Amino acid sequence: MGEIKVKNREVVVPGETLATGMDFLPSFGTYRDGEGIIASRLGLVNVEGKVIKLVPLSGAYHPKAGDTIIGPVTDILMTGWRVDTNSAYSAVLNLKDASSEFIARGADLRKYFTIGEYMMVKITQVTSQNLVDLTMKGPGLRKLTGGRILNVNANKVPRIIGKQGSMVSMIKQYTNCRVLVGQNGVVWISGEEPEKELLAVETIKKIEREAHIPGLTDAIKAYLEANKDGIKLSA
Repeated sequence: MGEIKVKNREVVVPGETLATGMDFLPSFGTYRDGEGIIASRLGLVNVEGKVIKLVPLSGAYHPKAGDTIIGPVTDILMTGWRVDTNSAYSAVLNLKDASSEFIARGADLRKYFTIGEYMMVKITQVTSQNLVDLTMKGPGLRKLTGGRILNVNANKVPRIIGKQGSMVSMIKQYTNCRVLVGQNGVVWISGEEPEKELLAVETIKKIEREAHIPGLTDAIKAYLEANKDGIKLSA
């Protein structure tokens, strides 16, 4: 008879035995060693029926096709723009994928996007040589004007977003801020009131710090309720 050796949502380290017996199946971040299922990395245990996997707590972002990311323009090319993906690999947004408007070759591309400007884009493909292609054609994809940028651990993004967007929706409700979360760990926040904008920032930092703690949603709701008038800025 199989036995789980750890609690669901518990933080475990590489080499730790998570379960014994053939009743359970290893998934992401785990492997089978004889009758045992072993953690292969630092992570948060997630037991779904008979499947045991780990949610990573650390590690760099790796671009994947289909990811929606936020990044700044770092260079202007002859045929488009180079964008920082918050990873070891930069990406390219080609003219044809940047706008439904016709952009002639040789046009001054700085009129559209210039170095340092942030944009929300989608990764269309990552080649075997780790060349990353982007598009800005799709719902919500656009240049981001104003606001502030916050960098978080990309592995904590699912907790910041919440199930079906529940966590980020709660932050928006209490702070009246626009909040966009890139899967590469870059967050854009824009609000009319600086105190509320700061509350959104501090709430996201709190989620990042406490992502492994059970009852996180209730804790964040209580934190927002206690600070619903915003965090006062120092003089």
